[in-house]
Parts: sequence; structure tokens; C-alpha cells
Amino acid sequence: MPDKTAKTAAKATASKATASKVAAKTAPKAAAAAPKAAVAAPKAAVVAPKAAVVAPKAAAPRVEEPKKVVTQRQGFKANEFVVYPAHGVGQILAIEEQEIAGAKLELFVINFMKDKMTLRVPTAKVANVGMRKLSDPALVKKALETLKGRARVKRTMWSRRAQEYEAKINSGDIVAIAEVVRDLYRSESQPEQSYSERQLYEAALDRLSREIAVVQHSTETEAVKEIESQLAKSPRRGAKTEAGSEADGEGDEADADGDDAAVADEAA
Repeated sequence: MPDKTAKTAAKATASKATASKVAAKTAPKAAAAAPKAAVAAPKAAVVAPKAAVVAPKAAAPRVEEPKKVVTQRQGFKANEFVVYPAHGVGQILAIEEQEIAGAKLELFVINFMKDKMTLRVPTAKVANVGMRKLSDPALVKKALETLKGRARVKRTMWSRRAQEYEAKINSGDIVAIAEVVRDLYRSESQPEQSYSERQLYEAALDRLSREIAVVQHSTETEAVKEIESQLAKSPRRGAKTEAGSEADGEGDEADADGDDAAVADEAA
């Protein structure tokens, strides 16, 4: 029994010694592995700054090329006064380029100061809309001479005449506009105008005076005075003459009725 106990104790002592040797051998290896893992961590940490550096490059603002400044197109220049038939005299503020529906388009930016309106007209469409340069002094003189002529009023319905007057006003032709002013002008000795006649007269007078003022480098008030002075020189009919013309008109209507009757007889 004592021998068996001694043998068991010896075996236990040997196992402990073996375990100690294994532990002693494993400990340095584990210790060596720990620094390697610690070294790997900084490498991963170093990668993060590289990724962070890429972001600012992608977000850098794109440098756009400076826009080309255009000062002349289709014979018209920036800051020049022009006549746009539907609105009268305006000034070209700039010639700009815009992208519309994926296509680049050049536009005249025209300001109508009195109307407080800005209009953009494609440079390629100026001929279609009838935009033109200011009249030369010789044409302005012709328009002023037109004002001194006798009024020519057609014997047609007012609605038809009103359409013709509007067409002349919006034609952009300074002489045609002068004709409207001449035909619709009423002196103090003549009957007053109707509301619609007055509107058309003022529209024509406004278009005419604006262009004359710009051409002659004067104010619109001075241009209106010059227009009215020319109109005063025209042969105007007084009250008696007006009554006579009304009688003539009745005679014309009677002649027209007689012609209609003759035509009816021929048809019969």
C-alpha cells in the first residue's frame, strides 16, 4: 500500500511538471501573437484616413468656363433703341444665351420702360416679328408731313375701320401710324370722339410720339406738341362743313339704295 501511494504521488508530480513545461512553452507564443494583432490594428486604422481623403476630391466645385458676352446679332446692338411692332419703342438691354429644352438659344432682352415690361425675343425670329431699327430723320419728316394732310375716313362700319386702324398701329410703320393719328384727330370745332375712337387715337399718338422723341433726342411731351402743331395745319371741317358732309352721306346712302333697287330689277 505504501508503495502504491508513493507511485501515485510520483505520477501526479510528473503531470504537474509536464503541465508547467507546456505552459512555459505556450506563454511566449501567445505573448508573441499579441503584438502581431496589435500591429495589425494600426494598419487598418491607417486605411481610414486614405478613404477620408478621397471625399473632398469628389466634392470639389466644378469650374465653369466664363460665358461669352455677345454685343451684336442680326444687325442689332446692345443698348440700341428698336421698334417692336406690337409694343412700340424699346431698348435692347443685352443679348443673352439660354438653354431651353436642351437647346441653346440666343435672345434679345428688350426693355419697354414706359410699359414697365421686359421682353425676350429669339435673335433668329426678329425678321418674323417685324422688329426694326428706328426711323431715320427723313422718314420722321415724312410722317409729320402726313399729319398735315386731309383725313381719309372710309364709309364703312366702325368695327371694320377699327380693325384697320389697329392693324396699322401694330404694323410698326411710322407713316401708317401717322395716318391713324391724322384720321382720328378731332379739333375743338368738331364732334367729340367715341370712347373706342379715343382709345385708338391715344394708342397711335403714343407710338408716334415715342419714336419721334427718341429719333430727335427730345421728350415725349415735346414730340406730342410737334405732332399737334402739324395736325392744326391740316384742312379741318367746321360745324357747317360737318353738317354738309352729313347731308352728302345721306345722299350717298340714297344712291346706294337706288343702285340696290336697280340690281333687284335686273335680277327680276
